[in-house]
Amino acid sequence: MIKTPYLTVDGIIELYDSDDGLRGVVLIERKNPPHGWALPGGFVDIGERVESALLREMQEETSLDVTIESLLGVYSDPARDPRFHTASIVYACRAYGTPRAQDDAKAVHIISKEQLEQLPLVFDHKSIIRDYLKGKE
Repeated sequence: MIKTPYLTVDGIIELYDSDDGLRGVVLIERKNPPHGWALPGGFVDIGERVESALLREMQEETSLDVTIESLLGVYSDPARDPRFHTASIVYACRAYGTPRAQDDAKAVHIISKEQLEQLPLVFDHKSIIRDYLKGKE
């Protein structure tokens, strides 16, 4: 049997109002361990494209239909997830509407870019947020 890391996707959802003004970035509070603040995301199913998995996971956790804007990066540090080794493909996305917590999300929050680095995030999401913010400078 072949053993490989679990493949996941995470999304940095930039939420816009109807006038294309940035309202903030969508974060979730996790319902399941490890508990805490996180980017929405989840596992890629067998037979599923990573882009399709991202769209599905964003809808499942935040109720938002997102548009993929760009690939931020691939994060694969074996210690990034305390449960087991995962490799995550992270996309920057755009969405409109009102997010609602669903599925694995206990709550959904819209956070300003200025507040993002100050939050205690699970996994390696603080490092991902830093990379995202560097790209916005």
